[in-house]
Amino acid sequence: MSRIELQGINKYYGDVHVLKDLDLVVEDGDFMTLLGPSGCGKTTTLRVIAGLEAPRRGTLTIDGIKAADGEALYNMAPAKRGVNLVFQSYALWPHMTVAENVAFGLAIRKTPKAEMAELVAGALKRMRIDEFAERYPSELSGGQQQRVAIARSIVSKPRILLLDEPLSNLDAKLRVEMRSELKRLHSELKTTVVYVTHDQVEALTMSTKIAVFFEGRLVQCGSPKQIYGNPADMRVADFIGNPSINFVPCVASVEGDTMVTDSELGRLVLAGIGARNAGLYEASTEGAAREAAPPSASALSGESTLAIRPEHVAVHRTHVPGSIEARVYSAMPAGSETLIHCAVRGSTILAKAIGQEEFTSDQKIWISLQTDKINVYGKSSGKLTLGATA
Repeated sequence: MSRIELQGINKYYGDVHVLKDLDLVVEDGDFMTLLGPSGCGKTTTLRVIAGLEAPRRGTLTIDGIKAADGEALYNMAPAKRGVNLVFQSYALWPHMTVAENVAFGLAIRKTPKAEMAELVAGALKRMRIDEFAERYPSELSGGQQQRVAIARSIVSKPRILLLDEPLSNLDAKLRVEMRSELKRLHSELKTTVVYVTHDQVEALTMSTKIAVFFEGRLVQCGSPKQIYGNPADMRVADFIGNPSINFVPCVASVEGDTMVTDSELGRLVLAGIGARNAGLYEASTEGAAREAAPPSASALSGESTLAIRPEHVAVHRTHVPGSIEARVYSAMPAGSETLIHCAVRGSTILAKAIGQEEFTSDQKIWISLQTDKINVYGKSSGKLTLGATA
């Protein structure tokens, strides 16, 4: 078992409050990604788990054993936590071969030579670099060096693997390849992984859960599907997704189980409030469970913001029932997809079409919205009031 629980963690650097009342649980076998912009506290959280930083307040337990207690000034030594850490830099010994680098930690622990050789060979084979065993780091590409660093971290079969932006130094093609390798590695080893990145694509493609941080606070934790489909607030919605989500101001009113919104997109009827919001109250936001009961009709009504992703906006060259007249502001073919900026009254809506589509500026078009995929946020609070269907 490799369950990690952080409760009420607060961390300061001098007078700077870096982590603020952080509550987070990483279940055994999770691939938990800590996601957020630079300076949001995700790397500090990883270092607290690793034991490289001590919290001022709050507790950390690993498998039910207390590893840190801020008030008691207790911080278990990193070597006793059963965790291995992979840094952003590869940190390989240049004078050692690949095999020697991978074996370094085992040699420190005085592992018998026969066992060490078997473990090293297994780790190299798992990372598909066994043919490079006798080479030196300077003779390897960046991607190969990263594989060596990961092989070194898994050779001792740690309970918990911590990775701090390990792919940030790789080019785009290598990053894609290494994402696949890391996901396969997690599936095979069943190790609990905590992964830090600011790259949302990495988070969405590899994780079983994502914890989103802003300004030292955990604002949402859930599966990639939950984070992408039902962002807890407008900051998360704007941060997750490429191209960016569309925001349109509106006025919302509730009639029974239906929300009606009036905006520059016209009047939209969003049916099934109960079903759309049913799963939202199980998600964790800002480190605490949401209210057990859905919000009242008055809480759902008033000035709000519609949010819809570009792939849920369909573009038509002729009028179809229920579509909205618009004009092409600009169209940007991007190989496998085309991004179309659509001018609709006073708003610009971004749509994404699969394949290469040709449009001219000011061309008349019609757009239709997948209304069951629309999220609604309160204008003043920025919090999600109506979720999209799964």
